[in-house]
Amino acid sequence: MQALWLFVTVLTVLGLLLEPMGATRGRGRRRNPPKERPIDKIHAVQNLNMDQLKGKWFLISVASKCQYLRENNFRVESTTMTLTPPTSPNSPLIVDTLRKLNQQCWNIKQEYELTNTSGRFVLKGHSKDIDIVLAETDYNSYAILYYQKGDQITMKLYGGSTKLPDSIMDKFEQLAEKQNINIDHVYPFPKYGRLLVFMLKTHNQKYFCYKQ
Repeated sequence: MQALWLFVTVLTVLGLLLEPMGATRGRGRRRNPPKERPIDKIHAVQNLNMDQLKGKWFLISVASKCQYLRENNFRVESTTMTLTPPTSPNSPLIVDTLRKLNQQCWNIKQEYELTNTSGRFVLKGHSKDIDIVLAETDYNSYAILYYQKGDQITMKLYGGSTKLPDSIMDKFEQLAEKQNINIDHVYPFPKYGRLLVFMLKTHNQKYFCYKQ
């Protein structure tokens, strides 16, 4: 009996010694859950009706700790966004952003790719993708969007007209505070003048126009 017990013990020890190291480590390693990003905590608009969002929206205010805005916020110019809803379940939301720069203006065409979650989009980038959440809208007077590239959150407040009620402006600033963006980093954008636009299409991405 003792001989049998010794034989079994020796086989067990040899089995442990001969077991591949990777297998032993694999059993002991615990996979860490994916890190939750700031934008993952933002609730998106449920059952978003993108057809009701189509048309022109005016950029009213931006909340961001972006270094460029910190240094150049006095140079911001009027900006509009025109939305074209997807034409099929697999097509993107088309976003045309018209902004002035050096007394001229650029119309930048972007494609916000749809995700499996209502109100969440992805803008593909050369280095990093930008995650986008449409957090609030009444489809008419205002819309609040969150953008995350890397670890940085930027918020944008758009209006159906150039003026919004103080209650909406206050709400935007309060939401920014929740992202640790204080009032010093909330930048209002200027009012809008009339533009005479001459467009020259270039690589299906940008348009060039002149200010009247």
